[in-house]
Amino acid sequence: MAQQRTTPPITRIERYVYEIPAHGDMRVPARIYADEELIGELTAPTAQEWSALQQLVNVASLPGIQKAALAMADVHPGYGFPIGGVGAFDPKEGVISVAGVGFDINCGVRLLATELTRVDLEGKEDKIADALFHGVPAGLGSTGELKLTEKEIDRVLREGAHYAVNLGYGTPADLTYVEEQGRMPGADPDAVSRTAKQRQLKQVGTLGSGNHYVEVQVVDEIYDEEAARAFGLAVGQVTIMLHTGSRALGHQIGTDYLPFLERAARKYNIPIRDRELVCAPIESPEGRQYYAAVMAGANTAFANRQVLTHLIREALHKALGVAPESIRTVYEIAHNTVKFEEHEVNGRRTRLLVHRKGATRAFGPGRSEIPERYRSVGQPVLVGGTMGTASYVLRGTEKGMRDTFGSALHGAGRAKSRTKAKKEYPADRVIRQLKERGITVRAHGRSSISEEAPGAYKDVEQVVDIMAGAGIIAKVARLRPVVTIKG
Repeated sequence: MAQQRTTPPITRIERYVYEIPAHGDMRVPARIYADEELIGELTAPTAQEWSALQQLVNVASLPGIQKAALAMADVHPGYGFPIGGVGAFDPKEGVISVAGVGFDINCGVRLLATELTRVDLEGKEDKIADALFHGVPAGLGSTGELKLTEKEIDRVLREGAHYAVNLGYGTPADLTYVEEQGRMPGADPDAVSRTAKQRQLKQVGTLGSGNHYVEVQVVDEIYDEEAARAFGLAVGQVTIMLHTGSRALGHQIGTDYLPFLERAARKYNIPIRDRELVCAPIESPEGRQYYAAVMAGANTAFANRQVLTHLIREALHKALGVAPESIRTVYEIAHNTVKFEEHEVNGRRTRLLVHRKGATRAFGPGRSEIPERYRSVGQPVLVGGTMGTASYVLRGTEKGMRDTFGSALHGAGRAKSRTKAKKEYPADRVIRQLKERGITVRAHGRSSISEEAPGAYKDVEQVVDIMAGAGIIAKVARLRPVVTIKG
């Protein structure tokens, strides 16, 4: 249906928390984490972000949604759901939606820690950049060293990162520090089309393009000493951040299931305000089939990042002589997911299906899903910045568990479209400006440099401070970029 461009009523209910009250066919309020500046940008008559708020209202109108439709501080428009959006649904009454997961299923971030310090990198930045650029397959349509058969791809879809480790890409210790230990239950390769599988045969162990990256960073500030010790982070330490997802297979799953769920929405007479929100009842045959396909896509992303971790270790060994086993996985977290989890609703522990679209899990202290080493302080939350800005290590909180189903932001959030960014930020100028700030960049496509220029994104410090100010997460460490490899 056509959207009338009106600004919905918004009230501040807490510092950094704004709400659009439930009205009309909304089943729950729409809640936004923001400060006054960000709310002004979101509601400006000419703002692109206006559609993100309308999308959030649409999500709040879906059957079975619980508490509120949520937008993290990095919110911006997406397909159906806003990016930075969270919706939790009752399994018996609720729905599952392609738009609530995204097309890059289980896209996520892994953080690696080394025993190196910034001094160890001095004068070697170009050598490191070249080793990573040539050692990590990247770019649109890139292929990796793994050439799999369809039978082997089915194993990837079922086993996730475990398949890669069993082939010698990394160690079992890595899996301890990957969300869900690198394998989602409930995956069914038969729910994934042959087309999707064919597209992935040569793409396991590839970075891809767009906003995907490998970045060498340095810890330049610690905010929470206890959590930093638990995570094994210290000022001056060199880390590596990897951001990528399920590549062509995940995108094809989304493409395949849009018409499938559109038919389901009509079949079950599901009221939706936007055709991009096509969905199926969670417990229907269609809903279960899509869920099984998403779990298979998620496992592909886990395997992909595991192979890439191995390639990063090899590249740093080649460039610096670093022992691969000395490069440790701190944590890996995803931000395009749908999962069954237990959360408190109206004072009762309840099983829910939580969609996180461009938002991460951020469980607070004590949850059994968190690795034992981190359980007393809360789950690590990894927030990537842009090529020229900081990234952050955060931790989940008890308030976040109560208020956001243990969810948080995933990045800075786009402020300008890729088309606009390409016009405003010529690649040569961006590379030169970053070099002047001590950041070495390599890219497999010049358009990636322009599209991912720092000015194309919101201020990552602002959005992190909003979520921390609201008590949803707590800051642990800030990471500054030294070398960035773009797809």
